[in-house]
Amino acid sequence: MTVPFSFVDLCAKELELCGLREGESVAVLSQMDERQDYADAFMAAARRFGAIPFQVRLPEASSTLTGDAGAWTVGVTPLGDNRPAIDALKQADLVIDLMFLLFSREQMEIQAAGARMLLCLEPIDNLARLFPTLDQRRRVEASEELLAAAKTFRFTNAAGSDVTYKLGDFPVVTEYGYTDTPGRWDHWPSGFLFTGGADDGVDGKVVVDRGDIIITPFKKFVADPVEITIEAGRLVDIRGGFDAELLRDYIADFNDEKAYGIAHIGWGCNEKARWSGLQNDGRSLGMESRAFYGNTLFSTGPNQELGGTNDTACHIDIPMRNCNVYLDDEPVIIEGEFTIDDLKATRSTFAPPSLARS
Repeated sequence: MTVPFSFVDLCAKELELCGLREGESVAVLSQMDERQDYADAFMAAARRFGAIPFQVRLPEASSTLTGDAGAWTVGVTPLGDNRPAIDALKQADLVIDLMFLLFSREQMEIQAAGARMLLCLEPIDNLARLFPTLDQRRRVEASEELLAAAKTFRFTNAAGSDVTYKLGDFPVVTEYGYTDTPGRWDHWPSGFLFTGGADDGVDGKVVVDRGDIIITPFKKFVADPVEITIEAGRLVDIRGGFDAELLRDYIADFNDEKAYGIAHIGWGCNEKARWSGLQNDGRSLGMESRAFYGNTLFSTGPNQELGGTNDTACHIDIPMRNCNVYLDDEPVIIEGEFTIDDLKATRSTFAPPSLARS
């Protein structure tokens, strides 16, 4: 298969940020014929560094992703029953995941073995436009310091949200678009961070307002406000119009009490990402929506990514605009704008290579 030279260049820039060195092994995980052009590009780029690339290509597709629909269920993949493939991936220095292992036990096992992992599923033009920068990493890590030190996370909005998370039970997870540390996972592109409240330590009301986004599972802008009541870390009531009906029915279909748990909470840091991006581009997994600058990322469902025990396959991500975020009652974001200078974006220092086709 012929791979556009420009995409190989882009992958090489990404592998450079991932700290790839001569002699390191790079495993590219894929399924069936999906994203074979991505696999070829990563392996060609890896050879430029004198690294040793190989591909683990599974003969069956995961039910986690369904075409353009995005992530419908999480945590169960064809890799789970393939011990030889898992063992091969554990031996790699860097694993490129082209099939979506997130929330799976096999991903945790591979990370525990010391492999750094990079998920890459977005369209090529999105990978270029949202390419990570050193300044983005700086701001994500500055956010991490604040969030890790806080005991409470509270967010409100003009629609009536007012919910508080008791922090300290779970770590902070950062995503800035590349991974150069053994055992670390990241997603290209991204640009946000999150943590979780105590299992019984989230209380209040979340009002998802018009223009907020339900990425997983619907990938749609909310048309009618959705009022969600949370008690002791569980969804106890969802009311509103059509969007509320969709959410209630979707969650109930899992027939799983864990589906009503609260997952992670955090905010977006990527100044390149557009809130409106989803309106004109439904191809992606929704990373632009998750990462857009100043959003509050509210999530329900599994928390194994944080080290928790909720392993439900029902995962819902809702980036919300124009919220106010307080850590220990100190403002961090007011109406979608950062109040702390270290978290504010500066000019990007990296321009990705052109994607012009030859």
